[in-house]
Amino acid sequence: MKAAETSLRCGHAALDALYPRIKNFMLQDITEYNMLGTPIRGYRTPDTPSIWLRDYSDMMRGFKYWEADLQSVVTHLAEMQSARGWLFDYFTMTPEKIPCEKENWAKYVRVPVEADVEYRFIKAIYQAWQATGDREWLAEMFPHMEKALRYVLTDPWRWDKKSGLVKRAFTMDTWDFDYTAGAHPWLNFQVNDRTFWGIMHGDNSGYYEAFQQMSRLAAALGKRKQAAEWQKFALRFRTRANKVCFNGRFYTHHVHLVPVSIPRLDESRQLSLSNPIDINRGLATHEMAVSILEEYQERARTTGAFAPWFTIDPPFPDGMFGDEKLVGGAYCNGGIMPLVGGDLARAAFEHGFEEFGLRQLLIYEELTRNNESYLWYFPDGRRSTVETSTSPDASSTDGWGSSAMLYALMEGLAGIVDEALLFQHVRLSPRWPAADCSHVDVCTAYGPSGVSFRYHYAHDAARREIVVDIRGGRHVDLHLLLPAGTRCSHLEVAGKKVAYRNTKVRNSNYVDARFGVRAGTTVRIQYVHPK
Repeated sequence: MKAAETSLRCGHAALDALYPRIKNFMLQDITEYNMLGTPIRGYRTPDTPSIWLRDYSDMMRGFKYWEADLQSVVTHLAEMQSARGWLFDYFTMTPEKIPCEKENWAKYVRVPVEADVEYRFIKAIYQAWQATGDREWLAEMFPHMEKALRYVLTDPWRWDKKSGLVKRAFTMDTWDFDYTAGAHPWLNFQVNDRTFWGIMHGDNSGYYEAFQQMSRLAAALGKRKQAAEWQKFALRFRTRANKVCFNGRFYTHHVHLVPVSIPRLDESRQLSLSNPIDINRGLATHEMAVSILEEYQERARTTGAFAPWFTIDPPFPDGMFGDEKLVGGAYCNGGIMPLVGGDLARAAFEHGFEEFGLRQLLIYEELTRNNESYLWYFPDGRRSTVETSTSPDASSTDGWGSSAMLYALMEGLAGIVDEALLFQHVRLSPRWPAADCSHVDVCTAYGPSGVSFRYHYAHDAARREIVVDIRGGRHVDLHLLLPAGTRCSHLEVAGKKVAYRNTKVRNSNYVDARFGVRAGTTVRIQYVHPK
């Protein structure tokens, strides 16, 4: 019997094109090394052949649907973990700064100003566990995860005792060089006694998610007390982070611990790339998410950018961070990144902005019809080049951004979210009325295990009926988008009536129900137009 393969067919030509196109981009990004006798298979970052944990852990949201090896990269990073608990950003055996560097030695790098590496390590392990169900491997990784978090929660370069939050140098959101007020001649990656420390919201949403994942993984290993402790800690941490970082409209770019004054810039207006990511990691409440998404909609209308996928808006003054190429609208200084657009779309689907989320997917599909996808674009739509980047490489098969778009497509629009492992517990949120799709077939399959979850969706508007045939899983939490202005009047599972609730997410109507799934289960929903 042929193993299930991930696929999506909805009858909308642009949407149907996305999965195979993104998979093709990412299959060109595979890097394989023999690191001191250890075979490694990973996915490269879009602007260098190195394997960066940062990009890799995000790209897993896409390549988990076909890639068999989700463990070798993170296992190797665990093996190379320092005695104090910190982890390397990346490793490579490819010369990076051609022509200056020619040595193909094994090289490991940690950028000192970075505070996000450890939570990304935990996220990578969590996703690999979901896709493999490998409990023995998880038990081996768990002490490394604990060690990484002990480092972050105690080291003076990472932890701010006064706020009880994670701190970092004054970088552009999650990027890896900081502001030095001219004290360093180029991009600076080092911490010193003049570092401008601050609280960056994206780090703290990442650690909030990591604490929640630690709770789930501890429970999976039978560590109930630890699971409860991590959950309690996470909730308190979330309260502190939202109090410090949310400004009433969106998350402040940097909350300065060391005063900084930048002429000709109103920092209070800077909307930085981690905002939609904060939503998807669960840091933002629904009300905060709505405010952030409305801010993106407003800037989409007023900035003139071809897509509201800003790295930061408004940008910093040209060259402020030490490189003349970092002008406003370039790279992480106001460039437009699909990796932001994917998370923006995913957040929009989840919080009642379904049409806005769909729009981001369609912009990306049109942008990549030439079978090229770049890490960043200028706001007027011009693509990045080697000449305009701080990196000597500018790949046309950007897996970081394309995987974010795939994340939005599969979890946001198609609505298949694994709440446990191996699709045993799925939150199923089909949002096809937003795309005007009536007949849809979706299958998500994990590459390492081959375990799959699939459904067929059929909407008969004349009969006011939606039928969803489900194959896979054990338990489903259904959260199904209904046609505008309607409400569910009847819901049955496998021919039997089940309890349901009509709910609203902002202005969107959903029906919610919980039920078990056998080998195959049919859900039948009837709806009405209230007077």
